This record gives sequence, structure tokens and C-alpha cells, in this order.
Amino acid sequence: MLQVLKIQEEAGEVAEAVIGALGLNPRKGHSHSWGDVEGEICDVIVTGMVALQRIAPDNPRAVFEQHLADVVARGLDSPPADGR
Repeated sequence: MLQVLKIQEEAGEVAEAVIGALGLNPRKGHSHSWGDVEGEICDVIVTGMVALQRIAPDNPRAVFEQHLADVVARGLDSPPADGR
């Protein structure tokens, strides 16, 4: 499924935008804004949702909602990162 590979491509564009927003590429300097980073993150989310729809066409919403519930449950069972 090539759509899954597209997620990685989009994630690479997020990394490129962060590098550009921080000005870490000596050849390009500050080539991106934080708005660009936000847009690229949205592209990753949309691409992931399209991939999910193609993999679970009968009910991608239910798959996603169940996964979110699992993530929330794991978060509630884990102590905060700062140890509180």
C-alpha cells in the first residue's frame, strides 16, 4: 500500500520545515516559518487518515476512535513524565 509510504514522505517534509524554521541548514538559512511546520503536520494527519480509510474502508472512524480510547487509557495508567 503506497499510501502508507506517503506518510513517511510527509513526515520528512515536517522535519525539513522544522530545520528551515530553526535556520539549521547552512545553505538555506531560515527557509520555513512555524506556519509551514503546522501545515506539514496537518498534511501528515490527512495522509494518515486517507491511508486508514483505504486499509479499513468499512469503518475507519471506529478504528480511529478505538485507537484514541486505547491511547487515553494508556495515558491514564501511566505516571506523568515529570514524576508527579
